[in-house]
Amino acid sequence: MEPSGTVNLILGDNAQGKTNLLEAIWACTGCKSFRGAKERDYIGLSAAAMHLKLKFQDKRRTQEIGLHLQRGEGKQKKLLLNGVPLSGASGLFSQFQCVIFSPDDRELIRGGPEKRRSFLDLCGSQLTPAMLGCIRRFDQLTAQRNALLKQIPAGRTSKRDLEDWDLQLAKYGSLLTCLRYSYIRKLSEVCARLYGAVTAGQEKLSVKYRSNIFKTTEIPEKPTTEMQRYYYEQLHSAVEDDIRLGFTAKGAGRDDFVCKIGGLSVREFGSQGQQKSAALVLKLAQAAVFCEKKDETPVILLDDVMGELDDHRQRLVYEIIRGMQVFLTACQPDAVGEEPLQHPDSAVFQMENGVLTRQTRP
Repeated sequence: MEPSGTVNLILGDNAQGKTNLLEAIWACTGCKSFRGAKERDYIGLSAAAMHLKLKFQDKRRTQEIGLHLQRGEGKQKKLLLNGVPLSGASGLFSQFQCVIFSPDDRELIRGGPEKRRSFLDLCGSQLTPAMLGCIRRFDQLTAQRNALLKQIPAGRTSKRDLEDWDLQLAKYGSLLTCLRYSYIRKLSEVCARLYGAVTAGQEKLSVKYRSNIFKTTEIPEKPTTEMQRYYYEQLHSAVEDDIRLGFTAKGAGRDDFVCKIGGLSVREFGSQGQQKSAALVLKLAQAAVFCEKKDETPVILLDDVMGELDDHRQRLVYEIIRGMQVFLTACQPDAVGEEPLQHPDSAVFQMENGVLTRQTRP
């Protein structure tokens, strides 16, 4: 596929491969599947391997990403950036960024805290690549501490052995909290503005961070010694409960954020329309914050979502993503309005049985 640098409209009936195309682009970000697929499922059911190459232009040069997966024994996955093998997907994440809009986005509001934490960590890491390393180290430390907690009742280790892990968890947990909180402040400002546009100023949306450890409403940009000490004390005071449970019940791994309209939780009290609008605004704000802070644009993937929006919300989406490269899927062209074809360089493709064909524009 040789896409347009502006808008690419991919048309086709259901189950023809439109979302697979977007997932192929998304896979080159180094992130997990946006629809929960396993990497092994990227390989066709009757195929032995999968090969994907993508070229992209950043502010400096043209680069090429390669992703190769195969069944069977031996090295089953190979990642390449400009022909150089990568040891992990994080090497792609810092190079190529996308924002995906999908029908499942409403789960950001209706779903559990883990969905919102994943969204927050992805967004924050796009702006601050060092955040990805902090998240991974925090997850590793939590897993190691949990393994020790399970061994204590059997007498294979003691509570004293938790101290080193608690000190490190306090360090990385405090840092992760500060990084998340800093991003939420940026996101909340944009969300308030965009939701006001959606509702013509009739409703106000707020996005607030909820720390499992720190109950104060203000968290500094960088962790202080006092924060780390307090985090450690919280872990230490909960150790008996953690031993009984077999996992770490306190910490940044339990944090969340809450969206409110008129002071009430959208998740608990919002209508379906309010939940849908709040989720849309979160994703639009992600793209807007990225552009503002990075001075470059992400690639926008819109997977069969525009048909669910009224004209007013469609116009808001197109206003925010104007000037970005967009891949937009739909069953019928009238589901996306007239905006996608307004740009003279926009392209239209037809997807049928996994085969993509460029169409002559109307």
